[in-house]
Amino acid sequence: MSRGTRHLLFLFAAVPLLLCAKQEPASPAANSKSPAQRPLNFERDITPLFSRFGCNASSCHGKAEGQNGFKLSIFGYDPAADHSALVRESRGRRTSASAPENSLLLRKISGEVPHAGGARIPRGAAAYETMRAWVAGGAPFGSTNDARVTGIQIEPAERVLPVNSKLPLRVIAAFTDGTKQDVTHLCIFQSNSDRLARVDAHGVISTGDIAGQSAVMARFLGSVSVCRLLIPRSGPAAPATSVPAFNFIDTLVDEQLRKLNLASSGLCDDATFLRRAFLDIIGTAPTPAESRAFLADTRSDRRARLVDSLLERPEYADYWALRWADLLRVDRQALGHKGAFAYYEWIRGALLENRSFDRVARELLTAEGPLDESAAGHFYKVAKRPGDMSGIVAQVFLGVRIACAECHQHPYDRWSQRDYYGMQAFFQQVGYKKGATGELLTAEGTPALSHPRTSESIHPYPLGGVMPATTPDGDRRQNLAAWLVAPENPWFARNLANRMVAHFFGRGLVEPVDDVRATNPPTNPALLDALARHVVEKRFDLKQLIRTLAASRTYQLSSAPNAANEQDEQNYSRALFRRLPAEVLLDAVGDAIGVPEKFEGVPAGYRAIQLWDSQMEHYFLKLFGRPQRASACDCERNSGASISQVLHLMNSPELQAKLAHEGGAVARLTREHSSDEKLTEEIYLAFFSRFPTSTEKAAAIRHLQRDPRQRRHAAEDLSWSLLNSLEFAYNH
Repeated sequence: MSRGTRHLLFLFAAVPLLLCAKQEPASPAANSKSPAQRPLNFERDITPLFSRFGCNASSCHGKAEGQNGFKLSIFGYDPAADHSALVRESRGRRTSASAPENSLLLRKISGEVPHAGGARIPRGAAAYETMRAWVAGGAPFGSTNDARVTGIQIEPAERVLPVNSKLPLRVIAAFTDGTKQDVTHLCIFQSNSDRLARVDAHGVISTGDIAGQSAVMARFLGSVSVCRLLIPRSGPAAPATSVPAFNFIDTLVDEQLRKLNLASSGLCDDATFLRRAFLDIIGTAPTPAESRAFLADTRSDRRARLVDSLLERPEYADYWALRWADLLRVDRQALGHKGAFAYYEWIRGALLENRSFDRVARELLTAEGPLDESAAGHFYKVAKRPGDMSGIVAQVFLGVRIACAECHQHPYDRWSQRDYYGMQAFFQQVGYKKGATGELLTAEGTPALSHPRTSESIHPYPLGGVMPATTPDGDRRQNLAAWLVAPENPWFARNLANRMVAHFFGRGLVEPVDDVRATNPPTNPALLDALARHVVEKRFDLKQLIRTLAASRTYQLSSAPNAANEQDEQNYSRALFRRLPAEVLLDAVGDAIGVPEKFEGVPAGYRAIQLWDSQMEHYFLKLFGRPQRASACDCERNSGASISQVLHLMNSPELQAKLAHEGGAVARLTREHSSDEKLTEEIYLAFFSRFPTSTEKAAAIRHLQRDPRQRRHAAEDLSWSLLNSLEFAYNH
């Protein structure tokens, strides 16, 4: 076919674009030429269609092995390879410039021939005509001089939107030639909370009936932009908070609640605070004696005194070592018994002496020498590849997920493959060798790293930075550590603050806590900024941060909802119910029943929160979600409830045997207290860390007195019922 004939076919095929295109309001920003007015470019005009209709998604042709012999790069990150697959593979039968309608590509997407994905783009649609025009024009890849996208802007970028309302979005793309184009119809949209605001394929947002904050992302050719929504509660104005702010946390939380027309619940009582603080700070429930002492304390600062005392107990180091061992992957299968225990002891030792968090991060990052002397170096034996090392460091210490950028542009963030390998380059020197005293961790040599797709030389540079012209001399990890813990680092302090807020308040300001990105903004940016500044001012002192969080009125709120906040689970207007972690729950069961668990392979008296080995076989811990530490994701610990958990607590022969144990708490209390009233109080203190209400006490006494000959059995029944309650299994 001659060039002139092909050009005529292109013009003829492009005419329907003008006839079928959706009419958009005129916009001074959308001043780019339409596809019908300029040569078509594969990356600019066709790749977005494959993304828009899901063709290059991981569930379709974008998965590793492709689909039915046809493979596209995931999310279109490699346009050159995609173009080759379409035009050159399969003997070129996927496109036919002489008869574009007969091209396999067009017949598949329109559903004219069987297609596992069904009819994606019907004939006559603007997207179909664009593809048809591209095929008719010879399926060009485009020129290197063609304009490329430099970014997109979503309109509106922010909006206060009522509940049960709709908002159409508009997305404008900017190009290297200075032009702009409305690309709304080519974008992929996603909401970070469908519960609050859904978005359809056309970019129309629909809010639900729940107040809160939501963010809707638009993606086009690797660029992303976000519309942030504030959705106030409908109805009359919420009553003003009558209790003053205890610290800056409350001030910023209250400001947000006023914007959302929400009102916070009242303060929790002392018994609730006691149990909450014990469980959150040391992962251990208070004993009846500790409960009695605290509830009898009349000093105005008793809550602050309690927090201070808990921070000095050895259980603090035990519990938080367990939490950080999950994230830093203390894995016996990968490290062996001796190595895993040494790694755990390093973490626990840092917490025991209250080593600052920035120092802990620096010590782990720059560990070197004999592993017997530098236990933090075992981290590099769990994360075996440089890419794994950089991915875990970013996820644990920055809250940023970069692993998917190993293969392609991050679909929901700005991170590219280049950024991923820039982080990986910091760890290329890490290795091991045998020494006179054992295995040595080293970081030496000048290993080179190239971009796997472009073959560009990659020099180490941190996220958000600019790649230098050369690779620095010496241990590259020193440069990374200095950047990581610097006060001005935009992620390190914020990540620590966010993780601790999630632990103490029931959810993070960013959720999930290890998925910080522009398209998943914090629900209260001002609060996260203030907490990050506070972390830096307190020199990354974990105990000081805990004191600040626990001292806030926000932490001390009741879990009982009011009419204005009964649906709010995002803005800290009330305390949230949180199921106890597996180890904490198992210890609580043993403490309340008075028969501690005996774990295989460890001395008697060990508590579940002291178990450093996540691979130890234990049915209860597995059932209630103990992580295997196969990844650094916080999501590996399952905090949800299941029918199996309920049935186990109700029917377990092991639990029944403990309740009936001669040396258990029920048998002892029944012997010690002839008064049913006193017995009831002691059982409630053991399980709930509080005295029973008058109604509860009356019901329990009636049950205990039903058959005096079966008094102990009745006490076991009472204890069993409390064990199976939400109040026992949840922190509230």
